[in-house]
Amino acid sequence: MAVARSALKKWEKVRQFALGLPDAAEDFPWGETVVKVNKKVFVFLGVTDGGHPLGVTVKLKDETAHAHALSAPGAEPAGYGLGRAGWVSVPLEGTGSPSADLLCDWVEDSYRAVAPKRLTAELDAR
Repeated sequence: MAVARSALKKWEKVRQFALGLPDAAEDFPWGETVVKVNKKVFVFLGVTDGGHPLGVTVKLKDETAHAHALSAPGAEPAGYGLGRAGWVSVPLEGTGSPSADLLCDWVEDSYRAVAPKRLTAELDAR
């Protein structure tokens, strides 16, 4: 399966945004890309090898943001029971897929849900 260039570009923008958040670090558990803060994942970015459709998985505690994310074409509660805790998987390809800017907003929301208060305060001070 070939990865659409537009989806890969969106993926890279979201990745760079996530890595720019305070104390964010990239890791590769289970063979996929994730970004963590304080050793906790706040965004799953999957793999870019074309084996699976590109997407991101974020934790959205705000009900409005959560519902908005789930309304994206192909979006669904995350697997492995994570969906019950507010995690949503959103595809990056296809008609109606969210913009990179909206995805970055959701990544920031997910970061705030996972990061320690001192780091969210640092983010607010920027």
